[in-house]
Amino acid sequence: MIKIYNRKTQQYEIEKVAGGTVLNALYNSPIGKVGLELLVKRKAYSALTGILCDMGVSAKKIKSFIEDFNINMSESIQQAVDFKSFNEFFIRKLKPEARVFDADPDLLPAPGDGRLSAWTNIDINKLVQVKGMEYSLRELLLNDPLAAKYKEGTCLILRLAPVDYHRFHFLDHGVCTESKKINGCYYSVNPVALSSITKVFCQNKREYSVLKSENFGDVLYMEVGATSVGSIVQTYKPGIPVKKGEEKGYFKFGGSTVILFFEKGTVKLDQSILEQTNLGFETRVLAGETIGKKY
Repeated sequence: MIKIYNRKTQQYEIEKVAGGTVLNALYNSPIGKVGLELLVKRKAYSALTGILCDMGVSAKKIKSFIEDFNINMSESIQQAVDFKSFNEFFIRKLKPEARVFDADPDLLPAPGDGRLSAWTNIDINKLVQVKGMEYSLRELLLNDPLAAKYKEGTCLILRLAPVDYHRFHFLDHGVCTESKKINGCYYSVNPVALSSITKVFCQNKREYSVLKSENFGDVLYMEVGATSVGSIVQTYKPGIPVKKGEEKGYFKFGGSTVILFFEKGTVKLDQSILEQTNLGFETRVLAGETIGKKY
């Protein structure tokens, strides 16, 4: 059971997990772990899932998915009958008014929909995966000079579940560098997996780039793939100025994660998010929702 904090109601909600029973079996049973290592974590499995979700026959499961997880299709530009495959539905675009990014340059928005955890004054050698499990920024980036820039800075981890809107956005005006790809495995990023597999983010396929932002310094963006994620797609053009709220990219089918790092003294986060992280709970956020401000 995964409890998520809702800032609007100030109440905890139980996350309905797609494939929750299977996840528990894979990551918490001896037999499941054998299957996990032999098949599920491997590229071939996720690539095959991606291919199947691109096929026309996959469109048949869109209606039941919307009903089972109460997806708000009034936000979508297209409706369920318009999608020719499940992946088309999964990477759906939303109406502009569905996700609004405040123009105030001092306000820090969430880059996407998901469940947010946050830490300040970070030790880049002991980043928190879950309680009792740590990893280093050097292991995550494989780039020591870049990792050093974020010493005592701020880290945000935005976990996207399969039920979420799966496009992610720029949180400020600026210019973004080319995305660097790091090959890896395809473990789930669900809390069940995070509690069972050491250094998941450092083991999984991932990409990173740096947004040289106008108001929040050099922001390190990392996108992490996961089980059944067909691909991470970057839609921005490196070196070309971008605007706050513009799309950066999207994930194809599966759960996934966006990790952000800010340099020391650049941002001040919403205290409730930090408090919930300290208590062990993620906070539900939507793209564009204010999560902090300029320091």
